[in-house]
Amino acid sequence: MRILKYIFLLILLAFIGITVYVTTQKGDFEISKSSVVKTQRTTVFDYVNDYKNWETFGSWMHKDGGIKFNYASKTIGHGAAFSCKNGSDSGDITTIFVKENDNIAQKANFNGTTATIYWTFKDTLNGTKITIRAKGKMDIMTKITTFFKGGVSAILTDFLEKSLRNLDKTLEYEMKTYSINVNGVVQRTSGFCLKQTVSCQIKSVSRNIKIMMPNMIHFFQKNKITMAGKPFVQYDKFDIENDIATISVCIPVGQNISISPGSDVSSAEITAFTCLKTTLTGDYSHSKEAWAKAKIYIADKGFKENFAGFYTEVYVKTIDDIKQPSKWLTEIYIPVFPKVDIVKSVVAPKVITPETSEIKTLPTENP
Repeated sequence: MRILKYIFLLILLAFIGITVYVTTQKGDFEISKSSVVKTQRTTVFDYVNDYKNWETFGSWMHKDGGIKFNYASKTIGHGAAFSCKNGSDSGDITTIFVKENDNIAQKANFNGTTATIYWTFKDTLNGTKITIRAKGKMDIMTKITTFFKGGVSAILTDFLEKSLRNLDKTLEYEMKTYSINVNGVVQRTSGFCLKQTVSCQIKSVSRNIKIMMPNMIHFFQKNKITMAGKPFVQYDKFDIENDIATISVCIPVGQNISISPGSDVSSAEITAFTCLKTTLTGDYSHSKEAWAKAKIYIADKGFKENFAGFYTEVYVKTIDDIKQPSKWLTEIYIPVFPKVDIVKSVVAPKVITPETSEIKTLPTENP
């Protein structure tokens, strides 16, 4: 029995010694990892720049699906943020700097361990080279737990390697798997909506949509307004010559709602119109091809665009509905003049017969 006490005492002293050793070590750490993703730089940057996409490639999702995510009203660009929780573990990340298509800087906190994370994106022959560098400071508990798992550098390096591999696989399949279907001429119904309008350069349209859409959804949630349909974008003006577009991000409502003066959100009526419907299944980056295919269909079938109508995109399924981009649904509506089926009524020619000098109708066959 006395021997067991000595063994227990030795184990306890060893544990205390290791704990003292670990806790007195410097808590600073810095790691870096690079990888080539076989996708063009703008696509990779846009994907990483939106926190809602992180669930599709973060290695933690493959290890533990019980993590709960909470997104701020802004998930893209400077000031974007999200937090996550899994039992007693919790963390949050905020974007503190963005240079478009070049680099991103973020502040992270996980159970008291803080870090600054830097992403850089460079063009390569095979796609995009991504470099992630993390520099931070561990709290005492993280020092102890990571020591017995090989150290924080080994753990974070493994985490980054797996996440970058997942990102490559996700972009390779999800972003490149899509289909376009021209559905034909349909009638868009009337109704009411709330909208937010902005004018910008044409190249900034997509980015503004990604920023404005979450703001509109947050406005509905904050004011407890029920959506009467899927969000959509209305192209009020698209002036290629002068490089300017005016767009309205809209969400349908069941009835006309009065908005307080001074708000950047306004109430509007949805006008019914005849249009050509085209459905894009897949990531929104293929929308340009979908619009082009719809325009070709209009020309081939002899339709005429009604420029007084509203060019519209309806977002039926987005990242808020399903994480896989290959399953997103976008409906494109181009206003056209309805074709009128002209039935030519053939009137039989009237002649005067020499025998009777009477007017008679000659029989004709139905054309």
